Amino acid sequence: MRLQGEIMPEYRVNHDEVMQTLAWADENKNNQRLIHDLMHKAAERKGLSYREASLLLAGAGSDELFGLAGEIKQEFYGNRVVLFAPLYLSNYCVNGCVYCPYNHGNVNMPRRKLTQDEIRREVIALQEMGHKRIAIEAGEHPEHNPLEYILESIKTIYDTCHKNGAIRRINVNIAATCADDYRRLKDAGIGTYLLFQETYHEPTYRALHPSGPKGDYDYHVSAMDRAMQGGIDDVGLGVLFGLADYMYEFTALLLHAEHLEQKYGVGPHTVSVPRIRPADNVNLDNFTHGIDDETFARIVACLRISTPYTGIIVSTRESEASRRKILDIGVSQISGGSRTGVGDYCSSDNRDTRQFRIDDDRSLDDIVRWLLQSGYIPSFCTACYREGRTGDRFMKLCKSGEIRNVCHPNSLLTLQEYLLDYASPETRRVGEALIAGETKSEAVQKRLNDIMKGDRDFRI
Repeated sequence: MRLQGEIMPEYRVNHDEVMQTLAWADENKNNQRLIHDLMHKAAERKGLSYREASLLLAGAGSDELFGLAGEIKQEFYGNRVVLFAPLYLSNYCVNGCVYCPYNHGNVNMPRRKLTQDEIRREVIALQEMGHKRIAIEAGEHPEHNPLEYILESIKTIYDTCHKNGAIRRINVNIAATCADDYRRLKDAGIGTYLLFQETYHEPTYRALHPSGPKGDYDYHVSAMDRAMQGGIDDVGLGVLFGLADYMYEFTALLLHAEHLEQKYGVGPHTVSVPRIRPADNVNLDNFTHGIDDETFARIVACLRISTPYTGIIVSTRESEASRRKILDIGVSQISGGSRTGVGDYCSSDNRDTRQFRIDDDRSLDDIVRWLLQSGYIPSFCTACYREGRTGDRFMKLCKSGEIRNVCHPNSLLTLQEYLLDYASPETRRVGEALIAGETKSEAVQKRLNDIMKGDRDFRI
């Protein structure tokens, strides 16, 4: 919540620049010579500007886009896919967001806030699945969900160890706040701070946020500046596709990413691409900007081409078929075994507190086996955060290609951990076969040996 007298950072979405970019992209969407030149430039793996990327989204052929995006993803991320799960702490909220069932006007939504004991039980349930990385979620409410509650919950999560389980990294998705509060989150040892703009189109944003502090468009869009000023150098951007024109959202999202890169020397660590989903008290017929699966895949491909070093996240909002397609062309992180209600991992409460309905309700073990059978390495690695490889340090390693020397063997070690401690017999069989094939490389074997000589828990 905005503090009285707080000095606002300078960032605002340049609406005129976005509109000029969209007009230029529309004017040139059939200019095959220019599109060919941009594809050639993108093939250098150095990224594209928001204007260049918008033209490719408007006019490039899907086959070409998907092919190049797949090559770039393989070069930077290999066949690793990072796994995580959300943990909903509270659905109390003072905002009136039209697209969210947690809005304060939804009297049908049962309200719930987890106690610290309930959080421990939820964490144990996640650890029993095999999760090491979670993203905590909470509505915005100054009385029920103050920062002190979030900080206490973070400590509880990190302190909860069950059998061989431990949550090694907590990403945080909570309301925009001040730089001092971001500094406190940083000191608590969070991973990435996540905040989705929902929509960058200001008139639409204001219409969809008729009440509550989240309706302050300027404060919300400048939150990442305050997070950076508070010392959080890994931030995650995102929009909720379906609220406004997707070309506008895509362009404004990349414009925001460029601002962070130029001002702070490091762009977003991740970009999330959720699509609006059915939910309690939310009528999808009221939203006319939905996008089909082909357009969605093109957006993911263009994000990968324009921001080669940035992680792209897709959640269980998407179906198995949709996730399978976009894994090949850009996505590097997915959720698995997710529950989107407060206390849903171990509660016997039958009241529906889900924020949205999921389309991929498979267990984590099912998803791990599916990834393995598809040729991917499911990764539970969190070493970069505990080794301090964040912000510009991470980006330098990523841009140089050196990060693969760390991530690839660490992903194999964390997969081996999962197979030994949590996997079903069939998943273990498939996983061990993949690991055997991957470790035939002398370079990988050397790195694995180096890691195993050190502190195994700390390294991975």
